[in-house]
Amino acid sequence: QVQLVESGGGLVQPGGSLRLSCAASGFTLDDYAIGWFRQAPGKEREGVSCIANSDGRTYYADSVKGRFTISGDNAKTTVYLQMNSLKPEDTAIYYCAENSLSSRFTLTSVRGYVSWGQGTQVTVSS
Repeated sequence: QVQLVESGGGLVQPGGSLRLSCAASGFTLDDYAIGWFRQAPGKEREGVSCIANSDGRTYYADSVKGRFTISGDNAKTTVYLQMNSLKPEDTAIYYCAENSLSSRFTLTSVRGYVSWGQGTQVTVSS
């Protein structure tokens, strides 16, 4: 099965930056996407950003456009989420998830993200 491990979370002041990493393994197909989601206390989980392995297509939620950047390493084993200009409302547990892209589930098909990591805590506070 697909295994995902997040890292890089921590405490940062407003306006600061963090880089989250998602180490992925166990894939049996090359065509997939990795997405970042977050969930704050008392709120529903929301999509943040995602990237397709095959062509690098990306998606960003409106709330993070211009501040967050998703990317992958050369070996395509790790996906990063560079978070700049962080705000207190960015505080959440951040999860990465895998979507086995197909005609049924495209890059932005939320239901396609089935495999999940354990999450990493991001706290933005002064």
